[in-house]
Amino acid sequence: MSSQKDLKIFEALYKEHFVFLSLVSFNIVKDKDVAKDITQDFFVYLWEKEETPDFTISFKAYGTKAIKNLSLQYIEKKKAISLKTKKVIVQKSEEQVLFENAEEQKKPKIQTLIEKIPQARREILISHVVEGLSYAEIAEDQNISINTVKTQMKRAYASLRESQNTSRLNLILYFLWLIK
Repeated sequence: MSSQKDLKIFEALYKEHFVFLSLVSFNIVKDKDVAKDITQDFFVYLWEKEETPDFTISFKAYGTKAIKNLSLQYIEKKKAISLKTKKVIVQKSEEQVLFENAEEQKKPKIQTLIEKIPQARREILISHVVEGLSYAEIAEDQNISINTVKTQMKRAYASLRESQNTSRLNLILYFLWLIK
C-alpha cells in the first residue's frame, strides 16, 4: 500500500470486505473458488502497489468496481480459450476425415497398380514395405543377392510412379492400412 504498508489498516480492509467482494465476483463467474482467487488477487495487487490508492469514493465501491472488472476479464479469457480449443479440435477432426476419405479413394488404384508389377518384384516390395524385412533378410529368404533386392525395389517404385503419380508415402500408408 504505502512505503510503510500499514498492516493493520490493510488487515481491517481485508477482513471487512473479503466475503462481500467474493460474493460480487461469484455472481459473475459462478465458481466459488475462482471468485475467492479473484478477490485474493485484488488484495495482493493492493498490497504490492507502491502508493496508497486515493479513494475518492468508499473502499467498498472501489473494490466492487475492481472485482466486477476482474471477474468479467476472467470470463472473457475463459471464453477465448474455450473457443480456441473447440476450433482446434474441429479442424483436426475435419482434416482427419478428409485424409481418410482421400486414402479410401486411393486404395483401389494402388491395389490395381501393385497387381501390375511382376510377381517376383511384388513379393520383394511387399516383404520390405508390409512385413518390414530388411534387404538382407529378403535376399536370404529368396536366395538372391542384396543388390538384386535393391534393384527390384527401385524398379517396383519406378513402375508404380510411372503408372500413376503415386508417392512412396502413399504406398507405405496403404500397406500399413492393409496390415491393420
